[in-house]
Amino acid sequence: MPTLLIFPGIGNSGPEHWQSRWERANPDFVRIAQREWDNPVCAEWTAVLESTVQRLGPSVVIVAHSLACLAVAHWAARPHSPVRAALLVAVPDPDGAAFPVEASGFSPLPMQPFSFPSIVVSSSDDPYGSSEHAAACAAAWGSRLVEIGAAGHINASSNLGDWPEGLALLQQLCV
Repeated sequence: MPTLLIFPGIGNSGPEHWQSRWERANPDFVRIAQREWDNPVCAEWTAVLESTVQRLGPSVVIVAHSLACLAVAHWAARPHSPVRAALLVAVPDPDGAAFPVEASGFSPLPMQPFSFPSIVVSSSDDPYGSSEHAAACAAAWGSRLVEIGAAGHINASSNLGDWPEGLALLQQLCV
């Protein structure tokens, strides 16, 4: 059974976010522990990801949301510990007008294939990253692209509840 690593975006995922709901419902989920959730620095986030994966071992499946997807891309572009797969949800555009000014070091975004299977999940009306951006990232990273229609930033405000469709995508990466 893989270890499922919850990797929230800026601000950490609140209690009604699907990541938090999945974590509460399943003891196999582990949340990454970042030092700074509100003023993220890419180099720090990738270092914590690497140390966490080293500690948990190669059976890790990363479950990243938003800014964490960018951290995964930066981490994957350098030598890193092996993982089983990654689910990357709501990939923001680090060069977009809506990108949080509190976040630093996330641009330029690496656009090279990952060494592990991955799925990029995109919403047609995500204010932080267009469908075209998500498709370009998925193509560059060698990820499968799944477009789920108009679901905003695919977060608690999207009213997805437990988001069973996302959990089904995650299960595809765990087999």
